[in-house]
Amino acid sequence: MTKYLEDFMIRWKKPKKMTAGLNLFGLWAYDTVLALAMAVEKVAIENSSSMKQNVSTNLATLGTSAMGKTLVETVLRLKFRSLSGNFQLVKGQLEASAFEIFNVIGNKERIIGYWIDQQKGLSRQLKFDSREAANTDVKRKLKQAIWPGDTTDQPATKKLRIGVPVKEGFNEFLKVEKNNNISGFSALVFFAAVNKLPFPLPHDFLPFNGTYDNLLWQIKAGTYDAVVGDTTIVANRSSYVDFTLPYSESGVSMVVLTEDNERDNIWIFLKPLSLDLWLTTGAAFIFTGCVIWVLEHRVNTEFRGPPEQQLGMIFWFSFSTLVFAQREKVVNNWTRLVLIIWVFVVLILTQSYAASLASMLTVQKLKPLFTDIGEIQMKGYSVGYQNNSFIKGFLTENLGLKESMLKAYDTIEQYNDALSKGSNNGGVAAIIDEIPYLKLFIAKNCSKYTMVGPTYKTDGFGFAFPKGSPLVSYMSTAILKVTQDKKLMDSIESQYFTNQTICDDQGAKISSDGRSLHVYSFGGLFIIVGAVSVFSLLMYMYSFLCSHWPTLRAMISSESSFWSKLVELAKHFDKKDLTSHPFTRRTSRVHAMDTPDETAIGGLQDANDMQNSSAVENNIDVNENE
Repeated sequence: MTKYLEDFMIRWKKPKKMTAGLNLFGLWAYDTVLALAMAVEKVAIENSSSMKQNVSTNLATLGTSAMGKTLVETVLRLKFRSLSGNFQLVKGQLEASAFEIFNVIGNKERIIGYWIDQQKGLSRQLKFDSREAANTDVKRKLKQAIWPGDTTDQPATKKLRIGVPVKEGFNEFLKVEKNNNISGFSALVFFAAVNKLPFPLPHDFLPFNGTYDNLLWQIKAGTYDAVVGDTTIVANRSSYVDFTLPYSESGVSMVVLTEDNERDNIWIFLKPLSLDLWLTTGAAFIFTGCVIWVLEHRVNTEFRGPPEQQLGMIFWFSFSTLVFAQREKVVNNWTRLVLIIWVFVVLILTQSYAASLASMLTVQKLKPLFTDIGEIQMKGYSVGYQNNSFIKGFLTENLGLKESMLKAYDTIEQYNDALSKGSNNGGVAAIIDEIPYLKLFIAKNCSKYTMVGPTYKTDGFGFAFPKGSPLVSYMSTAILKVTQDKKLMDSIESQYFTNQTICDDQGAKISSDGRSLHVYSFGGLFIIVGAVSVFSLLMYMYSFLCSHWPTLRAMISSESSFWSKLVELAKHFDKKDLTSHPFTRRTSRVHAMDTPDETAIGGLQDANDMQNSSAVENNIDVNENE
């Protein structure tokens, strides 16, 4: 505060002058305009010819001042006492006259000294005291800082003691190297997160042999300041340590052995279609055959004959459409409509059947030996888990498995050996572990095992710190920056996981039960063909009733029994419809052959015409006898 600044503030607050408050930014703005005005006066730019020209509103016609360069150089050289202190530009920036050094205590600040300039250095007071200049002790130049714990004693800087689990297997996630260095996926994530922190984090890694729960208890006991590794975030652990945000996917699942004996099954040709689809398709064939017989029986001689002949035709004609082998001609337009839809349905069914059967015969389909933990528990089979992990407690407390059923393993090789033997030969029926471990195991043995059953929720891997540690929020933020950086995460994962065997999609290999085609998939087709068949049948019967109503009415009104009337109606329907187009066409052809054509050239076709005429007459006689 200077006399110059006090006078300015009084003038600023005068009534009817300014209503806005005054702050440091306002003072800087005032000093900047003042500096520019002083520079203009110095270079006498007001006398420049470029400034005397009329002001134009067209920006495109505005010129560049010839004195611009000189004006800039003059502003950069200016030094004067301003409202905010000493005005001086260094590399184009306003040089601060002093810096406050303050001590943060809670949400307040406490000034403990100032930095005047390079020559004067630190001082307790803003006004430089020459007696302090000779004192080289920083503590005497500044006021005492108050450190956390309300103490003036500066805490000694110490390295963070970080516990890391020693593991025999799954070194892709964490491995303790020589000199207590660590490597693996979890280690790389930790190093990447530390690099994202806004402060250094000195640390030492301390190996620990034992369970993960005991390792985390060492934080509560004060042995370690943190735990870094593939440590799963679960509820009971969160009661005595704080976890960072997870850096891996979460969940517990089950891996079982698979078998592939489907191609050796002699009944495999039935599996492409489910039982309900086989039955529905057969019923549709019979129904369509009956509809076609009804539509063709009165007008088509190929659908007439003895009862066994007609019954065989019903089955033969519809089923022969499977391979499009039917040779019988149809003459009814309603029949043609039904066949158009039916042939389309048959085409879809045969193509789907062929594709599904080809897939079963050529692509390896794996079937899991077990699909649910309940099945294994009911049979009393053994279950494997990873040694020293929380999975043992999870299996006994959450899933209700007996401890005698559980077997602990350390490595992927032990997992493979135990599953290959099976529960009856000293191995296990399934391995239950966290999904990241199981995916790594399957990646190395994908042709033999598959992941099945429900996924039980966990929160993934995280780093552990003491309860209330401020490092948790910093590390969580850093982990988010790492996991959201796709390039960085890809490079970390590629070092340990992407070089493993890449497996096919396991979901496409699970059990053939869900691969059969079901009737629901073709429900629309069956509805369409059924609707068209019923519609055609109804229209044909309506036409039949209308054309034969007098005769039918006489039969109905007779005093005979119901069954007698029904038999009479059936006999009437069984007769040939001689008024139909096929029969009238043949009759007209026979009459035309009996009457010589006077315009035709005689003698050239007599033999053929007589032979054809004789055949047609014989055919008509046979049909009439029928």
